Amino acid sequence: MQQSTLVRLKENLELKKPIFIVGLPGVGLVGKLVAEHLVDELGAEKIIEVYSPHFPPQVLVNKDCTVRPVSNTIYYAKAKEDDILFLVGDHQSTTSQGHYELCSLYLDIAEEFGVQRIYTLGGYPTGKLTYEETVLGVANNTKLIEEIKEYGVEFRESEPSGGIVGASGLLVAFSEMRGIDAACLMGMTPGYLMDPKSAQSLLKVLCRMFGIEVNMESLEKKAEEMESILEKLKEKEEQQTFQEVKPTEEDLRYIG
Repeated sequence: MQQSTLVRLKENLELKKPIFIVGLPGVGLVGKLVAEHLVDELGAEKIIEVYSPHFPPQVLVNKDCTVRPVSNTIYYAKAKEDDILFLVGDHQSTTSQGHYELCSLYLDIAEEFGVQRIYTLGGYPTGKLTYEETVLGVANNTKLIEEIKEYGVEFRESEPSGGIVGASGLLVAFSEMRGIDAACLMGMTPGYLMDPKSAQSLLKVLCRMFGIEVNMESLEKKAEEMESILEKLKEKEEQQTFQEVKPTEEDLRYIG
């Protein structure tokens, strides 16, 4: 199979122990929303484009009706004293083999730039149409867990019980083999729809970690829109529940 392709848009970029933040599409698009928001707010510069046969066989249509292939992108930005690389994009792999190959590629890039720490971002599906501000975490070593707890991240024994699927989990596990500290941070989300409110909770944690402040107005507007949709879903759910338990005429005959 043809290998994934890297298109380097900037050469000879020298970074000082950068942090690697990964926000690819996943549950509730939580990680993607956070990473893309930081890319915009910090004025990040696009440095690498990733094209892969493991992405869906499609092109995306631009506003001007031109098309572009599906891709993932690595950006560079500075947040106070920290050099930060961001991995964002259109899709994760459509195959199990592709997940492993692409994660290996991303870790090669991390090593190339001397990354010392990786944070993968995602959503933790609750299956409930309610909002929780909790951010859950897992990491590849206990020392990092103790450090991250100081920022309000919760670590629950054996959670998520079903494991973590995709790049968010694989990068954390395999980065240990390369001597890189890594953690996955997950915002609690119903898991049915895009969840900008959960993204806000996760973004607040990252801002505390890096000692920065960013404008969250665009996320707040998206959160308000989604809140309205969730309220309508709750109403439908309640109506369905009522209809399921509503007694029949035959049941009513036995009521004294």
